[in-house]
Amino acid sequence: MKPVLPIAAVIGVVLLALGWRTLRAAPRAGAATRDGAGQMAARFLALGDSYTVGEGVDARDAWPAQLARSLRARGVQVADPETVATTGWTTDELATRIRKAPPRGPYALVTLLIGVNDQYRGRSTDEYRVQFQDLLAQAIRFAGGEPRHVIVVSIPDWGVMPFAEGRDRAKIGRAIDAFNAIGRDEAARIGAVFADITPVSRETHADWAASDGLHPSGVQYARWVEVVLDPALRILGGQ
Repeated sequence: MKPVLPIAAVIGVVLLALGWRTLRAAPRAGAATRDGAGQMAARFLALGDSYTVGEGVDARDAWPAQLARSLRARGVQVADPETVATTGWTTDELATRIRKAPPRGPYALVTLLIGVNDQYRGRSTDEYRVQFQDLLAQAIRFAGGEPRHVIVVSIPDWGVMPFAEGRDRAKIGRAIDAFNAIGRDEAARIGAVFADITPVSRETHADWAASDGLHPSGVQYARWVEVVLDPALRILGGQ
């Protein structure tokens, strides 16, 4: 007589056949939409400034768009990013836009990259912390109250770019580090993820800058995605 597998074992075989990773990547209720093929896809909100817009590069080369494609290439069903960002925005300007027209959550993944224009305009780190705390709380609300579904992306160092020629690059770098320390601290305090792309931004390569000499090229943004991808996979693969 052939042995009969227990029900649990049969279920385990079925899960392996279907692909456990795919099942784990199913979006939370309310945090998904249907893609062009009619499949359920996790919603992705990107909050920020010119870096999130992808100033100086094609829209498809902006890092949120590249991140979405990289996630799909790894079997995660994610929608194209919904972007709330404008070149030149500071923390308070992003907050004002959100108050006037808040995104409709929940989202399975929310990214927040903001602060370079606060630093550029000479605003204090104390002011930035207060503004950033408010934006991070907003981002968590958009993520359905789940801090672990929010990725704070560090501010890149624009002082290494051709645009900064003749400026005090070391001073710019120290200021960026001070602002990023706040982002890291606040993310840790509230339980969000911190993705540090700043070291990548400080590398020197011939193809690292967009044509304006200030913003990253699509090639550099691809390297940012390598940093953000792992936490994004953990978020969307472990809901």
